[in-house]
Amino acid sequence: MADLQRYDNYIDGQWVAGNQYQANINPSDLSDVIGEYAQADAAQLDAAIAAARKAFPAWSAGGIQARADALEKVGLEILTRREELGTLLAREEGKTLPEAIGEVARAGNIFKFFAGECLRQAGEVLQSVRPGVSVEVTREPLGVIGLITPWNFPIAIPAWKIAPALAYGNCVVIKPADLVPGCAWAIAEIISRAGFPAGVFNLVMGKGREVGEALVNDTRVDGISFTGSVGVGRGIAGACVNRGAKVQLEMGGKNPQIILDDADLDTAIELATQSAFYSTGQRCTASSRLIVTEGIYDRFVAAMVERIGKIKVGSALEKGIDVGPVVSQAQLDQDLSYIALGKQEGARLACGGERVSCGSEGYFLAPTLFVDATADMRISREEIFGPVASVVRVKDYDEALAMANDTEFGLSAGICTTSLKYANHFKRHAQAGMVMVNLPTAGVDYHVPFGGRKGSSYGPREQGRYAQEFYTTVKTTYVG
Repeated sequence: MADLQRYDNYIDGQWVAGNQYQANINPSDLSDVIGEYAQADAAQLDAAIAAARKAFPAWSAGGIQARADALEKVGLEILTRREELGTLLAREEGKTLPEAIGEVARAGNIFKFFAGECLRQAGEVLQSVRPGVSVEVTREPLGVIGLITPWNFPIAIPAWKIAPALAYGNCVVIKPADLVPGCAWAIAEIISRAGFPAGVFNLVMGKGREVGEALVNDTRVDGISFTGSVGVGRGIAGACVNRGAKVQLEMGGKNPQIILDDADLDTAIELATQSAFYSTGQRCTASSRLIVTEGIYDRFVAAMVERIGKIKVGSALEKGIDVGPVVSQAQLDQDLSYIALGKQEGARLACGGERVSCGSEGYFLAPTLFVDATADMRISREEIFGPVASVVRVKDYDEALAMANDTEFGLSAGICTTSLKYANHFKRHAQAGMVMVNLPTAGVDYHVPFGGRKGSSYGPREQGRYAQEFYTTVKTTYVG
């Protein structure tokens, strides 16, 4: 790998070489190495946090037009380069190229949205209950924010954390997922030329146990925004609460997709297919739990098996492919272990369940459907995070709703029905942060809140105007 391009960390306005580098490998073709990315050590992380701390006073008090202009510049460049960056994303994460380009466009639009938010910040002026006194309620930047992002949306999730943090006047230290550093590095390179003062934005790549834990526990960091697994998230929450830092967590999901007897079958099949298998099922909003009422169950299963048989699995960059590879060997092993478990638990394997040969050495897995599953099976309760779904039969809507809510998670929940009565009831009673009616459980807009309930999320929502709840602190001022 001597001839591979090396990509450094970005600290205090400078590119800083690492003592070690790690290869970024294409899961569609293990012989394709995208580059070598620096691994930050403790000293580099310390320097990044110190730089952010030093830059914060001037940046937080600076002009909002300068913030808006810089963020707008970042967003426009991302959008202009969407095909190039989409190709990078597809190579390093395994999303199909159309999905990858769509994710890049979303990232660009997020930066543009928060460029506008710089100019839309508002406060309140109220009368006090005491004569001659007025009250002002304003928002101020939180401080230095540590961002820890996952591998499954390697440009969109960094964007929806970085953009609001900077828009509201904070300074940033970001540690992207060790598995897919390329897109975060690309954002950093664009930011490095967009007009932000040195230290306002810092990129430190490396292992979570080394860089991530140190970032979480550093008392100079005022808040941590994390997206990832439940176990890691709960550990981060405990550490932040212990030292009084603000924390925002987006974690797992076991999202239900209800199909009622009155559903349009074609609509149900398409939204279930997209929910369960697109993006290789590697979305926290994916639905691997299809809850189907008995009147439509047999027709749904037959049509679903036929539809899955038409899904094309292959290299993420290949034209006409519907589903790319699983992201890594470790994730593939986890998916295969759940497939073996589903068989042991007594669910019937209707299709898939095996690795697929696609012309190159990669982590390809056939879309897998279990039927006649039960609600107590582990494949029906635990997040698999791969192209694996199970179908559970229920008697009616009431049983479907109860089963949908019988989970430790509460991110996204969907229903497919032509009944306005059931749709309205589900919107109110689904225990989830996001509810989808006749739409896939996965697929959200960038300008509205994202987040869940129960074990899926902790702290303020992400995205849209609601992002200010995490990235700012409220001040109440009395004037006599």
